[in-house]
Amino acid sequence: MILSDKSIKEKINTGEISISPFSQDSLQPASYDLHLDKNIMYFNTDENNIIDVKKPVDELMIRTQISDSGFVIEPHQLVLANVIEITGVDSKHVGRLEGKSSLARIGLIIHATAGFLDPGNKLRLTLEMVNLSPLPIRIYAGMKIAQIAFEELDTPCEKPYGSKSLNSKYVGDLTVQASKIWKNF
Repeated sequence: MILSDKSIKEKINTGEISISPFSQDSLQPASYDLHLDKNIMYFNTDENNIIDVKKPVDELMIRTQISDSGFVIEPHQLVLANVIEITGVDSKHVGRLEGKSSLARIGLIIHATAGFLDPGNKLRLTLEMVNLSPLPIRIYAGMKIAQIAFEELDTPCEKPYGSKSLNSKYVGDLTVQASKIWKNF
């Protein structure tokens, strides 16, 4: 069951959910608005022509920061970014990252597939933004970029994210990270 604004506040007070920084103005009826951090990564397509999933991709990407004048995402470009907020859940809750309708209506998808905050993890969520529009889109650090909804599991999980047997690759990340799929091989 998705938690309401009242339940989100209660769970924050008990420590079952954490959002830092927290602002009452960002609390929606059944979610919390998240804001775009300034640190981003994108593929250097001028010098690279293939991604090999068995190899690290950090060297294929450019790390930069969004300037005051914003950052332009070109059509079909993938940009990795974080949200400003550090969100966390205990072993009995999950978070579901969702896009903002107003951004989707201009073609900006904020997560390609990985929109899940696993039980036991606490981090700055990573966005996999893609511009599906035929036009470039300018984004700005600090803007509302996503929302997170929280759900309660029927029982606490046995192995929270980060447990030794899980091969969790993104435990507690606080800065944007490239894919670590190569660690699966």
